[in-house]
Amino acid sequence: MKKALMFPGQGSQFKGMGKNLFSKYKVETDLASNVLGYDLEELCVKDPNRQLVKTQFTQPALYVVNSFLYKEAQATPDFLIGHSLGEYNALLAAGAFDFETGLKLVQKRGALMAAASGGGMAAVLGLSIDELKEKLEQGNYSDVEIANFNTPTQIVLSGSKEGIAKVVKDFSDMKIRIIPLAVSAPFHSKFMKPAADQFATFLNDFKFNKLNIPVISNVTALPYKAEEVKELLSTQIASSVQWVDSIRYLMGQEVEEYQELGRAILTKMTKEIQENTTPIIIKEKAKKAPVAKITKSTVGSPKDLPSGFLGSKDFRNDYGVNYSYVAGGMYRGTASKELVIRMGKAGMLSFLGTGGMKLEDVSNDIDAIQKELNNDQPYGMNLLHHLADPAHEMHTVELYLEKGIKNVEAAAFMQMTEALVYFHVLGLSENDNGEVISNHRIMAKISRPEVAEVFMRPAPEKLLNKLLENDKITEAQAAIARRIPVSYDICVEADSGGHTDGGIAMVLLPSIQQLRNTIQKEYNYPKHIRIGLAGGIGTPQSAASAFIMGADFVLTGSINQCTVEAGTSDAVKDLLESINVQDTDYAPAGDMFEIGAKVQVLKKGVLFSARANKLYNLYTQYNALEDIPAKTIAQLEKNYFKKSIEEVWQETKTYLNKTGKVAELKRAESSPKYKMALVFRWYFGFSSRIAFNGDLENKVNFQIHTGPSLGAFNQWVKGTELESWRNRHVDEIGEKLMAETAVLLQSTLSNIIQ
Repeated sequence: MKKALMFPGQGSQFKGMGKNLFSKYKVETDLASNVLGYDLEELCVKDPNRQLVKTQFTQPALYVVNSFLYKEAQATPDFLIGHSLGEYNALLAAGAFDFETGLKLVQKRGALMAAASGGGMAAVLGLSIDELKEKLEQGNYSDVEIANFNTPTQIVLSGSKEGIAKVVKDFSDMKIRIIPLAVSAPFHSKFMKPAADQFATFLNDFKFNKLNIPVISNVTALPYKAEEVKELLSTQIASSVQWVDSIRYLMGQEVEEYQELGRAILTKMTKEIQENTTPIIIKEKAKKAPVAKITKSTVGSPKDLPSGFLGSKDFRNDYGVNYSYVAGGMYRGTASKELVIRMGKAGMLSFLGTGGMKLEDVSNDIDAIQKELNNDQPYGMNLLHHLADPAHEMHTVELYLEKGIKNVEAAAFMQMTEALVYFHVLGLSENDNGEVISNHRIMAKISRPEVAEVFMRPAPEKLLNKLLENDKITEAQAAIARRIPVSYDICVEADSGGHTDGGIAMVLLPSIQQLRNTIQKEYNYPKHIRIGLAGGIGTPQSAASAFIMGADFVLTGSINQCTVEAGTSDAVKDLLESINVQDTDYAPAGDMFEIGAKVQVLKKGVLFSARANKLYNLYTQYNALEDIPAKTIAQLEKNYFKKSIEEVWQETKTYLNKTGKVAELKRAESSPKYKMALVFRWYFGFSSRIAFNGDLENKVNFQIHTGPSLGAFNQWVKGTELESWRNRHVDEIGEKLMAETAVLLQSTLSNIIQ
């Protein structure tokens, strides 16, 4: 009978814990007190200053007591698993690191998580996961997400203070049991990304050992691999705890005995999961005999693996392209009409970067593209999700339909929308054999599994019904839509330029591929859902890694913004031409400033990231502009805004009135905090405009979205004619990247398979 040993996490602490163990393990107790700088035994047993509930004290204390309990248990489990913090004890028990190293890790982790603020958490009881997701989607809780999948009916939410307060009130009004938790930050959510990034840097100084016992990861719900420890430990801070699927995986491994150290918190959760879910069974792939027959002599020359054969053949056929390669749609026309035309003439797919553009300008660019390209040459349009302005999203789709656009790149979507379903369904029909014909293709750029799932499933029934009620689609089209996914092309976006969830490609891509396999099997779709990869693709090595991992296509972004065709200023391109992989930083996103969402931007040669983060810190620290010290205001006016706060506010008021956003203006006039947010957000618009215009007098304030892949690309082409952006053309970059990826894969196979 297989056995799993479980370690509890934060929330299981209590005054008096470990009382009889500290004297027995005096060496470790003294070591821990020396490392931490306080008397750990006194904290756990007496807690004289009531610090045991504080995250920076709770985590090291639990880690130490859990380690003592493991020694006492003298268990020989087949698997180890821990809930959040408890995962560190599982890794300690598996031999990933020694006691002192683990203590230093949890001390840093606790300090970083304690320093986070501006959010909260709440436990929802009695709803299934699907029911909760539907409620969150219906309520448009954009700044709330699921933090812990504890049991099928016990799920923890995490989000901004305002978001959690709203969901608690709304759910309570609906008689849904929801309990606010006594925490100061939105743990295990995207809002913890800054802490996760700092912890990732801290982890670089540590080395980890091979695991002696399998440890199930909270992030993936699968066993750790030795090389994944650093990545998963940093990712865990900002990712959901997948406890339900972790136990389901163990059930699939025929684990029958679950022993918890300490209190019986996890035991009760595990019992509910066992009684109400089915196992996840992952069978090892059988070894294929042909692989063993491949030798160095049979691999052949690079011509045996031409670049046009990398990735999915169906992808190339559907889009009519020469390569499984895409140039993504970068914001405000950085992916310009010139870029799209050049790519289309080369038989390569790209998307016009329509986000932030006026519809009139988008319309003119479409006309220019269609004038230059014929019907057989590929191109598409970006469609950016407008959470606060669904009407604009629908107007954009109506323009695309009017212009006969067939390919759309859906970006930044957190849920399915009426406009997206409308575009999808209007392209559907059947041939004489009853086979589905889809003339409208949606490539969904996603960075979260739950969003990917929405695109992989058929269009939501409520949206189909709404379109039917408004006579926008026919019953026949709706019937077809129920048989196929909204998107057959899912582009997994790892850490990238601009808006980013900071996903790790090697973690995110396999999880989305597994999700695809599950959904494909559930619906038995007539075609295979394709999964591509974006984020970090800037060299043959990165592209080769994507294809080796099974990507059906790759999508590039940052490397294309430093080309002749890119629609940004020469001043921006001059800055980008020389950056290296470490020359980017994270800054608040202007469009989601209040919730602390992040974008990845250029750091080298500009001060935008430092100044943007300063503004966000001021926003979180003060409740009104009037509360900010006069000296600080003077600095903002002189160095950041280049004008007075009052002038910025008057410009903001004019813009809100002009664009019909009267409700926002009224809110700002009655809420000093919101007014401060709007004034600070002005800086983000200003910093983007001056960058696009190449205003060298304000160069230090340039906001330039870019990722480290451009730094890697710059190093790859250093010393060649492509070192200068003036010699870089978007189609030639794509062809060179794919060609050398093929050569690299050929060489790698030749060296590995001998």
